Amino acid sequence: MSQIVLKGIDKFYGSNHVLKNLNLVVEDGEFMTLLGPSGCGKTTTLRVVAGLEKPQNGTIEMDGRMVVNAAELFFEDPGKRGMNLVFQSYALWPHMTVFDNVAFPLTVKKVQKAEVKRRVMDALARMRIDEYAGRYPSELSGGQQQRVAIARAIVSQPKVLLLDEPLSNLDAKLRVDMRSEIKRLHHELGTTILYVTHDQVEALTMSTRIAIFFEGELEQVAPPMDLYQNPISLRVADFIGNPRINFIDGEGSFAADGALVVDSAMGRTVFPQKLLTGDRPGSARFPVVLGVRPEKIILSAEAGEGLIPAAVYSVQPAGSETTIHLKMGQTDVLAKEMGIRNYQVDRQVGLRIDPDKINVFDKTTGRLIKMAVPD
Repeated sequence: MSQIVLKGIDKFYGSNHVLKNLNLVVEDGEFMTLLGPSGCGKTTTLRVVAGLEKPQNGTIEMDGRMVVNAAELFFEDPGKRGMNLVFQSYALWPHMTVFDNVAFPLTVKKVQKAEVKRRVMDALARMRIDEYAGRYPSELSGGQQQRVAIARAIVSQPKVLLLDEPLSNLDAKLRVDMRSEIKRLHHELGTTILYVTHDQVEALTMSTRIAIFFEGELEQVAPPMDLYQNPISLRVADFIGNPRINFIDGEGSFAADGALVVDSAMGRTVFPQKLLTGDRPGSARFPVVLGVRPEKIILSAEAGEGLIPAAVYSVQPAGSETTIHLKMGQTDVLAKEMGIRNYQVDRQVGLRIDPDKINVFDKTTGRLIKMAVPD
């Protein structure tokens, strides 16, 4: 069991309040990604869990065992927590072979040589680099060096694997390959993984759950598709998704039956009561923001009855998909279609948007008040 429970964690660097009353549970065997912009507290959280930093307030439990209690000044030694950390910079010994780099944690523990060889070669085979056991780090590519660093982290069979932006130094192709390798590794080992990144693609494609941070505060924790389809706030919605989500201003009110009615550049839209959250505005009429993902906009080559009129502003084909920039009156929107699509600039088109696929946010508080129906 490798459940990690953080309660009321505060971390200061001088007067800078880096982590603010952080409460987070990482379940046994899950792949939890800490996501957010630079400086939001992701890496600090990882370092606090690893024992490299001491919080000023709060507790951390692992497997029901207290490892940090700041109030009692109790901080368990990092080496006793059963965790291994993989850094962004690989941190390999340049004078050691791949085999010796990976074997180092076992050598320090005085594991028998035969067992060291078996476990090192098994770890290298899992990362598909066993043929490079006799090489030095300088003779390897960046992707191969990162695999060595991960092999070294898993060879001692840690309860928890901590990964701090391990792919940020790799080129785009290697990042895709390594995402696949790490996800496969998690499937095979079942180890609890805590992963830090600012890359939303990494987070969405690899995680079982994502914890998204802003300015030292935890904003939302959810499975990737839940986070994408129903972000809890405007800033989460704006951070997640490429191309970006469309925000359309409107005015909301409640019908007699409790349904949400919104008037916007899309016209009047009525949303069923069953999809509303508990964060309802109290006033009779209130400003809202509609959130529409580009792939949820269906384009018709001609404007027509029942369709929202729009004009093509620009077209950006990218091979596998095409992004279309549209003008809906004075409102800019992006649509995305698969494959190569050709639309003439300034052409009048019609848009169809399923109300079930729209998020509605209270503009004043920024909170989600109407959810989208999951795909």
